[in-house]
Amino acid sequence: MGLNLPAVASTTDSALAWRVHRFGSPREALRLDSVPVPAPGPHEATVRIQAVGLNFPDLLLCAGEYQERPEPPFVPGYEAAGVVESVGPGSALAPGQAVIVVPELPNGAMQSHVTVADSALYRVPDGLPPAVAAVLHIAYQTAHVALHHRAGLRAGESVLVHGAAGGVGRAAVELAHAAGAHVIATATGAERLAAARAAGADAVLDAREPDLATAVRDATAGRGADVVVDVVGGDLFDRSRRCVAFEGRVVVVGFTSGTIPAVPANHLLLRNYSVVGLHLALYRRADPALLRRVHDELLELLAAGAIRPHIHRELPFEEAPAALELIAERDVVGRVVLTV
Repeated sequence: MGLNLPAVASTTDSALAWRVHRFGSPREALRLDSVPVPAPGPHEATVRIQAVGLNFPDLLLCAGEYQERPEPPFVPGYEAAGVVESVGPGSALAPGQAVIVVPELPNGAMQSHVTVADSALYRVPDGLPPAVAAVLHIAYQTAHVALHHRAGLRAGESVLVHGAAGGVGRAAVELAHAAGAHVIATATGAERLAAARAAGADAVLDAREPDLATAVRDATAGRGADVVVDVVGGDLFDRSRRCVAFEGRVVVVGFTSGTIPAVPANHLLLRNYSVVGLHLALYRRADPALLRRVHDELLELLAAGAIRPHIHRELPFEEAPAALELIAERDVVGRVVLTV
């Protein structure tokens, strides 16, 4: 791309980092800077980042439209994978260990080195490709917690997954299938519908289907969906409410449509279903042990081949703005990864 990259010392005293300097599109917002890397303190480690998993919220962070809005300049990015380079006193990790990094903003994942608390690190098996490890946390944790912790999914139930070709949606399809559920997936376009079926969906529906309720009931022998995982919001949420089974559960995960729907309390009462929310980051403070248990389960499912993270494209770290623009164009099937 012809970038004049800032010089970085051969030690980890400094790092390359993409920072948001002003809100706007990725190309407007991001600038590649040289930033200091603090030495690890007690119960901390410095990690050399090898791959960064990009998420839809990274776009919103650049635009200043996410629920978290750090003051510029800040480093975006919610997940990465790398190798521990050094540790502070009392750290449970050791140099050379492969880890997933889930940093706290404003010191996010889009940098070549980062110093974080042990609590922000998750061990991964040796030999797991960094690009795969970098997309294993946010999407799969969100989908797993949505299905099992928030919705209490039981084998044999039906699950309706919106945005099924994206990161969280595809993960929800795989995890629901692995749990023995009957999975109905929505997406737009033949390629994305085929990807959802390949991930384990038993039935696929175009999200633009005008009579979604009838289509879902036809796919569930008239019962409707026991669980709905909704990352889209907007009109799709409203149409989903009309095809929920008796005592069904709708899990609100996000609003990639850009529209936040309203929940009519009278409809909840008349139809006997529930709507629950899921903000994964809150669990890091309120119930971090849950995320550790889920991580262990995900590694078991990965080893068994029950989940298969799909990487749409890997781009060099220096092409972060272009990588985020791929997500903005909404043509991505699976995940986009930066390799450092």
